[in-house]
Amino acid sequence: MLGFAASRTGRPHLCQTIVLLTDHPVPPQLPWLEPQDPLPHPAMAWGPNDPAPGLLAAGGALDVPNLCAAYGQGSFPWYGPGQPILWWAPDPRMVLLVSEFRLHRSLRRTLQAFRTNPDCEIRVDSAFSEVITACATQERDGQAGTWIVPEMISAYTALHTSGYAHSIETWVNGKLMGGLYCVALGRAVFGESMFAHATDASKIALSALVCMCRHNGIELIDCQQNTQHLASLGGREISRAQFLIHTESARQQPGPLWSFDPVYWNELLPSTLPKA
Repeated sequence: MLGFAASRTGRPHLCQTIVLLTDHPVPPQLPWLEPQDPLPHPAMAWGPNDPAPGLLAAGGALDVPNLCAAYGQGSFPWYGPGQPILWWAPDPRMVLLVSEFRLHRSLRRTLQAFRTNPDCEIRVDSAFSEVITACATQERDGQAGTWIVPEMISAYTALHTSGYAHSIETWVNGKLMGGLYCVALGRAVFGESMFAHATDASKIALSALVCMCRHNGIELIDCQQNTQHLASLGGREISRAQFLIHTESARQQPGPLWSFDPVYWNELLPSTLPKA
């Protein structure tokens, strides 16, 4: 995952789910959606004793209205090549409260050096296509293939064009070295995936997103599923019910201007500017 959802290895693939269902005494019914059908309520997702905890439905469509509706109710798509669209609403939910972001000493030094280097900069939404493609092709330990299939790239690119998906990018010497992309509805921010072509390049992008969120009064970044990497940065689990309450409130609030001002680094780092 953080990646955010860089490595969703915790959920079985559909073929695994089918195998599990054969041994399940009373297989739960998984709704199959036509393209125009709304998603079920997240509370209808499979529970901890079901074959694939958090699985909500299959089918449907990946168009902008459906994706916005899904994220607005705390659900998201994840599936692999050759599989139908699968929708998830896990309980508990992994989140990063931006006030609890854990800035380790080594990362602090990296950010301080990045901030003061004129050849380094954070850009927002200048290369969304390149970022999501890099996330899709990033090799990850313990993970074969990618869940960011071509249909997902097209869908989230359309979401970006519509103003609901954004990329935070780490640039060094005019080259894109790392970044992440996320979905945003108002002040509800949902992390999706990240990549790095250089050490800490993705962490720099995440730190920049945290600074942006702090500056704009955004309290929480959704990370979807627990990973050791996220926990080391201050992420923690909350109940799905808590997450849905937050999402319902945050998505109705005015969203921020999606741009990065270097002064935002002050949210994590002491200012290096002289006092007036």
